[in-house]
Amino acid sequence: MIWKPHATVAAVLELDGKFLLVEEHTPHGLLFNQPAGHWEPNETLPAGAVREALEESAYEFAPEYLIGVYRWHSTASNTTYLRFAFGGSILGHHPERALDKGIVRAVWMTLDELRATQARHRSPLILRCVEDYLAGKRYPLDLITHYE
Repeated sequence: MIWKPHATVAAVLELDGKFLLVEEHTPHGLLFNQPAGHWEPNETLPAGAVREALEESAYEFAPEYLIGVYRWHSTASNTTYLRFAFGGSILGHHPERALDKGIVRAVWMTLDELRATQARHRSPLILRCVEDYLAGKRYPLDLITHYE
């Protein structure tokens, strides 16, 4: 058997001290996540974060830096994830836009609310990415080379 981690991208968006999450249907019930998902073929990692943010939350996102790269193994699904989390600016919101299948709503939460809802987080990476963002972790986008 060949081991293959699932490469994912995530957008960490902050506005007025609150962080954007999405509430989504999962095999384990309604859970919270950052706008995030699988990295798709023929897109850059930042472009994947832009796409996921728009599809899942209807917010336009401009990545300006990498917050971190995270490895997490889900024992529930026996899957290893490699997450690239990006921070940046919010360019706009399209509340009329339909959200991805399975997404119930986009919701803004304070750090205290995030901590209080940890039992309903899709992964421990949600809080860790926000904590790293708040700690000032910022890596330039040119750290990532997309070689053609």
